[in-house]
Amino acid sequence: MIPSAGIPDVVPAGRMAGRGQPVLGLPDGRELRPWRPGDADALLAAGQDPDIRRWNLFTVAGTAQARDRIARMHERWRAETGAVWALARTDGPAVGLVGLNDVDLAGGGAELVYWLLPPARGAGLAVTAVRRLARWALDDLGLHRLRLCHSTGNPASCRVAERAGFPYEGTQRSALLHADGWHDQHLHARVAGDPE
Repeated sequence: MIPSAGIPDVVPAGRMAGRGQPVLGLPDGRELRPWRPGDADALLAAGQDPDIRRWNLFTVAGTAQARDRIARMHERWRAETGAVWALARTDGPAVGLVGLNDVDLAGGGAELVYWLLPPARGAGLAVTAVRRLARWALDDLGLHRLRLCHSTGNPASCRVAERAGFPYEGTQRSALLHADGWHDQHLHARVAGDPE
């Protein structure tokens, strides 16, 4: 986004690319860390999981493609267009992904995305990871607004959004094409200064 004349960028260019992607600590010996080439198997497993494929429109055909995706995650950080973390135990394998898509430093916004592999579901990890990333994006990076969207057919993601401090703002009609047709999407958002 190009800011209007006289309006400064919300976050100055170079704020991400000028430093390494941080590791963000979580409770119980878990962390959000940059994806590594050795995480290709976890990304491949995610690309084969029916729920991740359905709700995230995400596929990975093989290990080489998974490694390419990981390399692109690092490129997006350097280009300041995205920021993607692996959810893992310290020195353990990735069990999920939490990230920011469509990062707009000048305009101060991004879309928060996430998924968990089946063994990591149901323990509140998604809520914990989404809260932690939101705190970093709003407080440390300096973004002003984060949006979180999900199909209205995915009530589990709605619960994660609400529990992570992303109030429901409305429904976007026929907003995303899934394999079974167009889905309406709920829009949730969190703004700097909102309570968790």
